[in-house]
Amino acid sequence: MEEFSEEIYSVLEEACQETKSNVISLSGGVDSSIIAYFLKQRKPKTITVIAEDFVSTDLTYCQMISKEMDLPLTIYNVKTTIILEAIEETIKILKNFNDIEIRNNVVMYLAIKWAKENGENSIITGDGADELFAGYNFLKNKSDEELEREIKRICSVMHFPTQKIGDALGVTVESPFLNEKMISLAEKIPVNLKVKNENGKRYGKWILRKTFEKYIPQKIAWREKSPMQEGSGTVGLTNLFDSIIGEEQFVEKKLTVEKTDGVVIRSRESMHYYEIFKKLFGNPAEPKSDEVCPYCKHHVGKSKFCRMCGAFPI
Repeated sequence: MEEFSEEIYSVLEEACQETKSNVISLSGGVDSSIIAYFLKQRKPKTITVIAEDFVSTDLTYCQMISKEMDLPLTIYNVKTTIILEAIEETIKILKNFNDIEIRNNVVMYLAIKWAKENGENSIITGDGADELFAGYNFLKNKSDEELEREIKRICSVMHFPTQKIGDALGVTVESPFLNEKMISLAEKIPVNLKVKNENGKRYGKWILRKTFEKYIPQKIAWREKSPMQEGSGTVGLTNLFDSIIGEEQFVEKKLTVEKTDGVVIRSRESMHYYEIFKKLFGNPAEPKSDEVCPYCKHHVGKSKFCRMCGAFPI
């Protein structure tokens, strides 16, 4: 473990120092905090997006890192009206109506847009750490054999909407965890060092946490995985749409969409995103394909997950 830890430290330090940007998208999680640690001498700006009208979990941790690393922090408190406008732009860029992907990536859209509006042409993110080091909560309780298979599968299909958003807005997205040396090193690390127990609890990204627990605050090193939608508060959008779209209205729209488009909409929130998507791009169905999602008829290939509508497993 010590040998891997030393190599992780060295490779990540080099990858962080190679970045050119002066802005870190900070979530107060392990990944962005490690990047902040390596770049603190550069004194980069940090930006965290918080939904003003919903409950968020990132703020305290971002403030902790800002204080610990002595870095300037901008807390971008965003009103719901701004989030709803940003959702339309996010759908336009990502070309899907996948509710989880939209809820998470509207946060990155807002952070990248903020960077651009403040004269920055690049931003640094923690993309890649969850994929390479088994950070997702659904991986924690798998056997080593299952975990190895699942990490390989995830890494073979991993994609980062942040890159698409950056391209669309003309802002370069730099991600030290996706450095080629880092990817190569992560492939060599045994899965029982990626997911492991610590003080009676099971953690993904265990070796990352263990390597950096003496360099970043303990509360952050061992903070449980919090998706962007929870950290920023955009997870509250689900309840918002449930409250403003009545049951009768939703059922009527759902039946109409199923009959006319052949698309099954699973929630009120998805319905809102689908209506935006259809206005922009039309029907997502690809009837000529043999391997389609049973819900939206979009081509999925061999994947268990539909990137278009978010259905899983399929």
